[in-house]
Amino acid sequence: MDGTAMDASNPPTANAMRRALRRARDGVALDVTETAVLLQARGEDLNDLCASAARVRDAGLAAAGRPGVITYSKSVFIPLTRLCRDKCHYCTFVTVPGKLRRAGHGMFMSPDEVLDVARRGAELGCKEALITLGDKPEDRWPEAREWLDAHGYDDTIAYVRAMSIRILEETGLLPHLNPGVLGWTDFQRLKPVSASMGMMLETTATRLWSEPGGPHFGSPDKEPAVRLRVLEDAGRSSVPFTSGLLIGIGETYQERAESLFALRKVSRAYHGVQELILQNFRAKPDTAMRGMPDAELDELVATVAVARHVMGPAACLQAPPNLVDGEYGRLIAAGVDDWGGVSPLTPDHVNPERPWPQIERLAERSAAAGFELRERLAVYPEYVRRGEPWLDPRVLPHVRALADPETGLANPDAVVRGLPWQEPEDLPVSYGRTDLHATIDTEGRTGDRRADFEDVYGDWEVLREQVLAEGAPERLVGDLREALAVAADDPTRLTDDQALALFHADGPALDALCRIADDVRRDAVGEDVTYCVTRNINFTNVCYTGCRFCAFAQRRTDADAYTLSLEQVADRAAQAWEVGATEVCMQGGIHPDLPGTAYFDIARAVKERVPGIHVHAFSPMEVVNGATRTGLSIRDWLQRAKENGLDSIPGTAAEILDDEVRWVLTKGKLPAATWVEVVTTAHELGIRSSSTMMYGHVDTPKHWLGHLRLLAEIQQRSLETNGTGGFTEFVTLPFIHTNAPVYLAGIARPGPTARDNRAVIAMARLLLHPHIPNIQTSWVKLGAEGAAEMLRSGANDLGGTLMEETISRMAGSAYGSYKSVRDLQAIAEAAGRPHRQRTTTYGEVSAERRAAALASDGHLPELLPVLD
Repeated sequence: MDGTAMDASNPPTANAMRRALRRARDGVALDVTETAVLLQARGEDLNDLCASAARVRDAGLAAAGRPGVITYSKSVFIPLTRLCRDKCHYCTFVTVPGKLRRAGHGMFMSPDEVLDVARRGAELGCKEALITLGDKPEDRWPEAREWLDAHGYDDTIAYVRAMSIRILEETGLLPHLNPGVLGWTDFQRLKPVSASMGMMLETTATRLWSEPGGPHFGSPDKEPAVRLRVLEDAGRSSVPFTSGLLIGIGETYQERAESLFALRKVSRAYHGVQELILQNFRAKPDTAMRGMPDAELDELVATVAVARHVMGPAACLQAPPNLVDGEYGRLIAAGVDDWGGVSPLTPDHVNPERPWPQIERLAERSAAAGFELRERLAVYPEYVRRGEPWLDPRVLPHVRALADPETGLANPDAVVRGLPWQEPEDLPVSYGRTDLHATIDTEGRTGDRRADFEDVYGDWEVLREQVLAEGAPERLVGDLREALAVAADDPTRLTDDQALALFHADGPALDALCRIADDVRRDAVGEDVTYCVTRNINFTNVCYTGCRFCAFAQRRTDADAYTLSLEQVADRAAQAWEVGATEVCMQGGIHPDLPGTAYFDIARAVKERVPGIHVHAFSPMEVVNGATRTGLSIRDWLQRAKENGLDSIPGTAAEILDDEVRWVLTKGKLPAATWVEVVTTAHELGIRSSSTMMYGHVDTPKHWLGHLRLLAEIQQRSLETNGTGGFTEFVTLPFIHTNAPVYLAGIARPGPTARDNRAVIAMARLLLHPHIPNIQTSWVKLGAEGAAEMLRSGANDLGGTLMEETISRMAGSAYGSYKSVRDLQAIAEAAGRPHRQRTTTYGEVSAERRAAALASDGHLPELLPVLD
């Protein structure tokens, strides 16, 4: 029985249908209830709905510069493996190892088989290689795991990546990847080798997955929440992504409407959904759902028309032409503007009983409806024209070789041939404002925001709605007196409720909290205020990740953009050593042209020039970037970095380790779980790290508490496993709002208050005790007086001299880029404390290094000249 019949007992009233149709005609935004009503339009009501949907579609095509054009992609279908860990009850694509063996097939298509299909497609003028496969087959089938091991691949994604590179290099076809459910890191691995990717949402009706007998029961990758996360990760990774609905599998009209709104939400938030496929269910023999009636054509037509109204004129809507028995005109009238991939060579392996129409016939039928059929690429023209960050620089030349530069559609005269695909071998050539580390303090930045402010960070309005929906934090007073007593007696016994009450402390209670934290500090690390003589080296600020709090990142063409050469990086490290530094702290933007091995080159160049200096470098985001670009695991990449001179890593890129907040602050940065994976792996390899928290933006004390509890848990595990704590210290990073995009867009608070700063330092001391003994305050962000106040509230460390600092200064910090040793000592003295220079790992500094630092103290502008 068709699942949409579940609504048949309660059809919409004539008044409800008339009202919904009128709102659709008038272009008024529809809600979910009205959408569910319109999905049931039939007869003249359906004709009315289609007419208004077609007008919306036509307006969108005119705005896109291709009025009267309907598109398709000339493709080959490559079923890389038909093994899958899921058990969808309508699927004939998936099979089992025994059947593959009996048919004489391997568990995966071999490279020769893949390339044979791709080459023959290229000879026929195809430009897309649609690579489809089952989800994570090695998790279910030992035979799949054995095949991958025998052929030298860590997992299925590694084989997909390898085959995509060979297709690009040996045939020129553009891979469009459908490997099922992907994680954020998987997107980073596959984006450089593909023009686009996709995964059908199918439905958000959880009961169809969770209830026995449902079409997705027993299929872990079909959980709607999991699939929505994939769509969001694709958007965060700036991947042009195809998704869509499978209608008639048992969902109600209400559930189908909710699915459309879920797709619209993701599309609005990230602007990365390049097309929606609306596919009608077709029952197949030898499946559990073989007795289910097919979704009727009216169902599909109504869904297309409603989707056009919900998604809007800019959306690209596709209906597979081989599933509609030649009724192309009705779909065009309903608002489609694309026919999807059509192959002159390979069958539709998901619907093998439904052959593709001939392209000439498709053109004729489109023309009969008043539309010109034009070929597009796997990636839609809007993304072709935008280029970065949607297309990786390593695949962009392959796309441009096949694209019409004016329209972004396929160039009909393009010759489909392989082009080299390779990682850049060296750092980009030095260019841009390489003196920014010095002139940021004298000349400032060129403008308060990037030129692509409205595009690179996602949709600001959606973000505002999300933050407003979460509401203001609830102020928890609790029993402050009891919480303070527990903190004073044994802070490790603080409950979450008590900790939250203390985070809200103010007035005399806050003073008492800070005194308790200072007492705990004294018992844990003594009276000395420590500091490090270090130099920051930010080797590039070119970055397309889209962190919404970051004012440092620039596009290549922005006036304040720069990149340093290896020689310049090494020169700056040598200068730092000459003036007494024991450490260089090196981080940079995620430059799209930066090879994954560049980080090794940077560490090695510094160590070769200055063997005795401690290389504290590469945030977890940079580690993941390097690992995914090189194809190495995080562990292997870190081991290679260590071999090339890396001593420790900064625990930056943490922001707030709660994805609820992270996805407001950062569009494309690594998830919290991946940050944890990087630092814990580093600790296991003997690479220590700092830990950080940036606060005072869209976060609440609840998030601060969760963040600190997680850090303490990681440190406890490290102590139990390795005998030493992986974290050397915890660094508080108050949010600098002045030039931060998320503040300029009116979403974030203007940084933390003085009360917040004291409470966070004090609670960090208490909640991390005794696991992380060193608590650092930031003079760059708080100034000398603010830092001294934090030393009286539980902190014991002032960080480093820095010598140059660009990130906070680009954000609008007013406290400069350098503090002399004497300046730092004065801050300690203002807090009534002695001071001591330390190493990165809080050890003793040699007499020679201390003497070199004091001899140069106060003369750094002359001793550290600007480097060309």
